[in-house]
Amino acid sequence: MAEKLPVEANELRQLLQSPVGEKQFLRFSRLNRALHIILIVSFLSLALTGLTLKFSYTGWAVVLSHVLGGFELTGYLHRFAAVLMFLIFFIHLGDVVRMKRSEHRSWGSVIFGPDSMMFNKKDLSDFIGSVKWFVGKGPRPQFGRWTYWEKFDYFAVFWGVAVIGSTGLMLWFSEFFTRFLPGWLINVATIIHSDEALLAVGFIFTVHFFNTHLRPEKFPMDIVIFTGRMDVDEFMLDKPGEYEELKKSGKLDEKLVEPYQPIVIRAVKAFGWTALTIGFSVVVWIIYAMLFAYR
Repeated sequence: MAEKLPVEANELRQLLQSPVGEKQFLRFSRLNRALHIILIVSFLSLALTGLTLKFSYTGWAVVLSHVLGGFELTGYLHRFAAVLMFLIFFIHLGDVVRMKRSEHRSWGSVIFGPDSMMFNKKDLSDFIGSVKWFVGKGPRPQFGRWTYWEKFDYFAVFWGVAVIGSTGLMLWFSEFFTRFLPGWLINVATIIHSDEALLAVGFIFTVHFFNTHLRPEKFPMDIVIFTGRMDVDEFMLDKPGEYEELKKSGKLDEKLVEPYQPIVIRAVKAFGWTALTIGFSVVVWIIYAMLFAYR
């Protein structure tokens, strides 16, 4: 039986009434969407070039290196994508500072507030509630703006920039770092950079892909991060906690916007399917290399 919507049908119909068409809920800003799209391009580039270099002795890596212009050019592309990743990271941090100043909020409110990405007690209760829901022992948790798995994915970027990024810089500028660090740390950095990157790629292209796109309610693809918009009935079921808060505060109608034209949606889906195809292909290549050709 389908879940009961939090509002009556007539109330929802009046809320969504528009001279153009049914309105949608605006979940992500234009900057958020642009940064995530660039993040996808950067991460896919890092994955393709990095794994091509890591598994250079495999047949698929040799073929892919030729497509990318050779192993030497692949290395340059890998570094360019890394710079792009750093740029995205610092632009996001700058946007957080801008938001804090424009909204006149304290850092405590920004970091630990109800809409922040920091883990809190509710995430623990939501996790326990999800486990009970999975086994039919309780209702689905009333998720707010961010779920615990979305927060985990968010901080994975911080972990990646800190661990993979720092070791990558050590390998890139090894002569500089060995002026004040022992040379054996370069060997350690090589292992950490390679294995942590492999772990990150495997996680993103399996667990993150499942949480985002392959869950039954989102299958085969969730395009909200690209359009920034989602149907209001989907929003009510997906984020009931946030929906109720906006409704009580009277700010829900401020978040309603016109949907994109069909041609935009088709372009978004084409980009999304391309990214998904590349990601799943990389997983297959990794499994093949680990099982049949690992050195």
